[in-house]
Amino acid sequence: MEQKNGSAFTGFILFGFSDQPQLELVLFVVLLIFYLFTLLGNTTIIALSHLDPHLQTPMYFFLSNLSFLDLCYTTSTVPQLLVHLRTTDKSISFGGCVVQLFLSLGLGGTECILLGVMAFDRYAAICKPLQYTMIMHPRLCALMASASWFIVFANSSLETVLIFLIPLCGRNKIDHFFCEVPPLLKLACVDTTVYESEIFFSSMIFLIIPLALITFSYGWIVRAVLRIKSASGQKKAFGTCGSHITVVSLFYGTAIYAYLQPSNNYSQDQGKFVSLFYTIITPMVNPIIYTLRNKDMMGAIKKVLLRTST
Repeated sequence: MEQKNGSAFTGFILFGFSDQPQLELVLFVVLLIFYLFTLLGNTTIIALSHLDPHLQTPMYFFLSNLSFLDLCYTTSTVPQLLVHLRTTDKSISFGGCVVQLFLSLGLGGTECILLGVMAFDRYAAICKPLQYTMIMHPRLCALMASASWFIVFANSSLETVLIFLIPLCGRNKIDHFFCEVPPLLKLACVDTTVYESEIFFSSMIFLIIPLALITFSYGWIVRAVLRIKSASGQKKAFGTCGSHITVVSLFYGTAIYAYLQPSNNYSQDQGKFVSLFYTIITPMVNPIIYTLRNKDMMGAIKKVLLRTST
């Protein structure tokens, strides 16, 4: 594609997995199945959280926000990847690449903060049960959720602008399956140290601060649970947190690998599969984790099934 005015292009080429053609058909089938399960699972959680009165609590309010976020995150990358896996045209427009980067940064950062807020909700429920309804007031919940989206997407706007101000000198071939920060920086024809430092600092804020809140919350939760004398009481308390801890571990493990390692240690092939993990696998398993280990959610599913069968 021809270069216009320095580094502004008519589009980019996403190499994706074209260097491994034997995997493309397998990936297409697997990712299509995963994507359909992601749509079904997260849509089910959103619907149940709004339809079942027993699920209209702060915990499920934030869970439905997380499910909506996962739907958006997956849909911003996977449909295009599926098309590229079955066609020879691997192109994406300049505008499409900008939007994709903006969404991936915004949705990923919002998930970090939401997971931190959900940990605080569990802290309030277990450590402050008598004040829980006062602490987690519906207005405060709505404020925390909307603030999470607004703050992160404002930062995403800034980072997206900074990334696309970097001179590329005609380079437009991205060795990835979607427009993400590390492979875009690889295209630069100038020193990107300053840009990398800014992105690293921003990633530290949106990864480490929520992670610190999660660690603080669960530190107090463990302390409170260990004071419970009955084994059944301890099991029930830990059971309400197990799903969240599992999701946090999956998401933060891959996000830290992708964004907090030095660029000279970044492997394109490993980066692609790590990106697959948090763009499709994590959003798919989140509903499974939250439903199979949650009696309230399973009960709501059974009610719906019984209604449809009668």
